[in-house]
Amino acid sequence: MTPRATMARRIAQLGFGLFFYGIAIALMIRAEIGVAPWDVLGQGVSLSTGIPFGFVTNIIGLVVLLLWIPIRQKPGIGTVFNVALVGPSAQIGLWILPEIEGLGLRILVFVAGLVLLGIATGLYLGARFGPGPRDGLMTGIHHRYGGKIWIVRSSIELVVLTIGAILGGNLGWGTLAFALLIGPIVHFTIPRLMVPAAITADTVVTPEPRPDVAVTQ
Repeated sequence: MTPRATMARRIAQLGFGLFFYGIAIALMIRAEIGVAPWDVLGQGVSLSTGIPFGFVTNIIGLVVLLLWIPIRQKPGIGTVFNVALVGPSAQIGLWILPEIEGLGLRILVFVAGLVLLGIATGLYLGARFGPGPRDGLMTGIHHRYGGKIWIVRSSIELVVLTIGAILGGNLGWGTLAFALLIGPIVHFTIPRLMVPAAITADTVVTPEPRPDVAVTQ
């Protein structure tokens, strides 16, 4: 792809990815069987303050972004747009989607939301404009202070999950399902949706060796 085409695809992926990320959150909230740890916190704060969930998501994203300062983490364009767009798109989803009746249908809606969130994550991260504020907090703490990345992530999510549950957020078996399944899903989507580097006049293309020609070191 040319540089212009590559940039157009990156921008499109970023926009669609962040929009669908918010819609995915709304689907899992409407399922009412548990949501992701950060959304448990968002629900808890929303219930405690009366502020709509989508706008609480914006506020939490901004607060987390401020926490990047002491760990010297630098935001990208995707980080800023993540803070600005995910909350409103989640709120739009909550306004549009009706209450779901019946456990079977709620499970299907939750699964749809989980899969959509995995695809949306692959889209926005694949655009290569930088991580969201929560992922950046995790990687920033890891790079600044060391420690295993999974311990850092688990510790952060345990803290926000506990606070959210105390405030009344929807902690359920869907929360556990999210924790177990989101990793494998994004492991599948991110490499397939990663935008390749643009091909320019200076790009050197190395031809693959013919199968009938021996390659020597």
